[in-house]
Amino acid sequence: MLHASTPLTLLRSLSMCGLLAMGTLVLPIAAGARVQDIPPEVDAALARAKVPRDAVAFLVVDAQGQGSARLAHRSDAAMNPASVMKLVTTYAALDLLGPSYTWPTPVFVEGAIREGTLYGNLYIQGQGDPRLVLERLWLLLRRVQGLGIKTIAGDIVLDQSAFRLSEHDPASFDGDPLRPYNAAPDALLINFKSVVMTLVPEASNLVARVQYDPPLEGVQMQATVPLIGGDCGDYRGALKADFSDPLRIRFTGAYPQSCGEKVWPVAYADPKNYATRAVAGLWQDMGGKLQGVSRLGAVPAGPQWKPALEMRSAPLAEIIRDINKYSNNVMAQQVFLTLGRSAGSSATFESSQATVQRWWRERISPDGVPLLDNGSGLSRQERISAQALAALLQSAYQSTVMPELMSSLPITGVDGTLRRAKNRNIGTAHLKTGSLSNVVALAGYVHGSGGQRWVLVALVNHPNANAARPALDALVDWTARLR
Repeated sequence: MLHASTPLTLLRSLSMCGLLAMGTLVLPIAAGARVQDIPPEVDAALARAKVPRDAVAFLVVDAQGQGSARLAHRSDAAMNPASVMKLVTTYAALDLLGPSYTWPTPVFVEGAIREGTLYGNLYIQGQGDPRLVLERLWLLLRRVQGLGIKTIAGDIVLDQSAFRLSEHDPASFDGDPLRPYNAAPDALLINFKSVVMTLVPEASNLVARVQYDPPLEGVQMQATVPLIGGDCGDYRGALKADFSDPLRIRFTGAYPQSCGEKVWPVAYADPKNYATRAVAGLWQDMGGKLQGVSRLGAVPAGPQWKPALEMRSAPLAEIIRDINKYSNNVMAQQVFLTLGRSAGSSATFESSQATVQRWWRERISPDGVPLLDNGSGLSRQERISAQALAALLQSAYQSTVMPELMSSLPITGVDGTLRRAKNRNIGTAHLKTGSLSNVVALAGYVHGSGGQRWVLVALVNHPNANAARPALDALVDWTARLR
């Protein structure tokens, strides 16, 4: 059974939560111009947060490059932007691939189909689809059944060769491998390598039923947990979940009845085998039979190999809304790696870095080239200056893909990662957020009271960065009052 809230729940759980002129970066500060110092209310909020001025970078310029900067403070300092780096990846993708770009997932059939049985292997070839969630995998397998296949006498073979990546330790970034945002990219990325557990109390039976999506072949999943009274509180802690054994998910605690229905996504403990277990488990849950095994492999080479069917992703313009609204790290990395693919070769992070940096020099400026890692901002290495980000946002504002990029950004006080923002002017800004330990950031567009559109960039790199959020809220409000 598919849970309607699965995609949005997963998207939220996967987050960590210059001027352009003839292709060159023009300094946003005109010679002799008086630039506004840090506004007093912003300065006071920084002081309360105990964040010094030399730990922040601010820049406010006209989106169309008219006039000098209204605020510039350490705008040329290269800083860690956290998830604001997704602006580079998503604008580069829109510019290089186009808003209507889609990812194919072809399916190949080997052998004859007779009386509902495929006498051979079924191949599913990943091409980097960033959002092959459970519902879409179900549709793909349903289309396989539409070919007249109910039983596969051979194997289900999953081809992940479109990306060539080194071994990934999901605990390497912050020591929490079960957080879905730590999932590694994959040419055949299924459901973000996560298990979505839906807990529903049944008071008459004194238990809560646990539904797991997707069903994983060979994994024992505890079907019920006891109910307890009291406030909902930390229901995850109360469950005392044990995910240490990849072949068994169990709970030694209980579930507060007052919680009602809850949806809890977790990254699967054995990500390397997630795809094979998920495909086989869902195939059999749909009534299909598999006489062989589900395994990794490659589609055999040869001109005779043509897809029996092909699943197409949502268009890029829709994909980047999920990436930027909810700061989805693994989806951003999927798009970043797609930019590094060339005809007949697998993508690597290195090839993607080279592609985006070359695009930057040609499209944005020969200067201010960002230091890239995985393109998502979930990195301690990535660096970019406020001035470079402003140049990118000004370029995007004057481009044909401006509507797609701007509409992908969270709106202050309305949606995405800014739905709880504490700004006075709700709905006046489209801003990408960034957050890591020691880092908070904002960058995007603010509609000023005089009708102008401003580019705002704010970067904070300091151990007290999280406490500086009120300063960024105050900066957005200050920008919205500009005329």
